[in-house]
Amino acid sequence: MELRTLRYFVAVAEELHFGRAAARLHMSQPPLSRAIRRLEAEVGAPLFTRSPAGVSLTPVGTVLLDEARALLDHADRLRERMGAAAGAATVTVGILGDGTDPGLSRLAAAYRLRHPGVDIRVRDTDLTDPTCGLRAGLVDVALTRAPFDETGLTVRTLRRDPVGVVLRADDPLARRDRLRPDDLDDRRWFRFPPDTDPVWQAYWHGGRPREGPVVRAVHECLQAVLWNGTVGLAPLGHDLPAELAVVPLTGIAPSRVVAVWKEGDTNPLIRSFVDIAATAYRR
Repeated sequence: MELRTLRYFVAVAEELHFGRAAARLHMSQPPLSRAIRRLEAEVGAPLFTRSPAGVSLTPVGTVLLDEARALLDHADRLRERMGAAAGAATVTVGILGDGTDPGLSRLAAAYRLRHPGVDIRVRDTDLTDPTCGLRAGLVDVALTRAPFDETGLTVRTLRRDPVGVVLRADDPLARRDRLRPDDLDDRRWFRFPPDTDPVWQAYWHGGRPREGPVVRAVHECLQAVLWNGTVGLAPLGHDLPAELAVVPLTGIAPSRVVAVWKEGDTNPLIRSFVDIAATAYRR
């Protein structure tokens, strides 16, 4: 199995949608579908159950997802250690959220133009770590969303996005023009694991404790709404499946897209990255 194919598989498994996975991987859908079919042939069993509504993991796919994530994490750490030993110019970027954000595409193009000899490595992370592995030393700089505990970190705001409530399209509240937090007091919310950053949790839980299914990734949030009628918050302006809707929420501060790095880190490549990001996300 090639690591690249495993990355393709993980993207589809996390998005549960070939189109969204292809967009996240910055590739077209046909070669992604072919790669997954070759992987299934190599494994000797289906990894996904396909239907008009989307895809879901088979039991074999669930096992492979856990193992693939662990293997890819190990491979990333190995590359980082070898690059450091060789003295190569490398910046590892952690990304949380929508990898198809136009600001990210503009940033990538501008940074390549400014620093053509720098090797950029990207680490996608789930919703349980808003610093994308920065505190653990897995990345040099993160593109993420605030608020979270900023102790020992430097944070620069790139953009502010209003937020809304994600609902099933047939939910009575989906017909409203906007909602208030108290409209949702009797609803079950998708929520993060208990050990998640409390500042981060408080914001995305609407400022109070919630009951509902525990989620770790964006696709799990959407599936919780689709299957169980739970609710939760999301930035406005992102594409959602037709079965879901998002209604603007009043009384809550916008979600800040931020660049974050360790306090006191004077690496000029990181400072340049942040400056270019500030321009790219302003457009």
